[in-house]
Amino acid sequence: MLYVGLVFGIIAGKVVAHANGLDTSRVYIATLVLIAPALAGARLLYVAVHWPSYRNNPHRIWDRSDGGYIMYGGLPATLVVSVPLLRFLHLSLAVFWDVAIFTILVGMFFTRIGCLLNGCCAGRPSRFGLVLPNRKGESQRRLPTQLFEAAWATILFIAAVAVRRSMPFPGALFLLISFGYAAGRLLMEFAREGEPRAYRFSLAHVVSIVITLLSISTLTLYWRR
Repeated sequence: MLYVGLVFGIIAGKVVAHANGLDTSRVYIATLVLIAPALAGARLLYVAVHWPSYRNNPHRIWDRSDGGYIMYGGLPATLVVSVPLLRFLHLSLAVFWDVAIFTILVGMFFTRIGCLLNGCCAGRPSRFGLVLPNRKGESQRRLPTQLFEAAWATILFIAAVAVRRSMPFPGALFLLISFGYAAGRLLMEFAREGEPRAYRFSLAHVVSIVITLLSISTLTLYWRR
């Protein structure tokens, strides 16, 4: 499902790039190149969070069959690498990320369906939930947080399509959707099954708050200008 998400995400990005009058070949090349740091960053953050499990088995860090990615780790790595890459390809940073947000949302939808099938990112036990497994294979009624996030990605995609031509400046769409995702993720994170630490703030909570504040403050600042 991760692979399917990447394929359809790239297709969505090319369609939007063409609609925006951009050089689709350059956008396509940039997207392909940026997949590598995105996956690497997402994997490294997952390993860092679960370091006790990898400390004595470093060979598992890049074991693809081992699984485990945290999307929040991929975004900063990709943003940093995109600066020199897009300059080399003569693409505007802000304009590119307004297109890339569609790639991310489509990829997120399919990836979360994969999480549902795999049992990772499972929700908390609830009598109002669905009978689903967690990453340990323990099936019980739990909140389908993976479906919540897939649905939220779909809503944000539709919203992005609706408002993309009315944004006040390049990059505003990326900031707006980033704010929307982080705010939604902040709430959905409380529905996820934790380790035995109940409702304590997780790394995802902290990152969601940071992205929410950065996105809305930057959007407000440039909108006023």
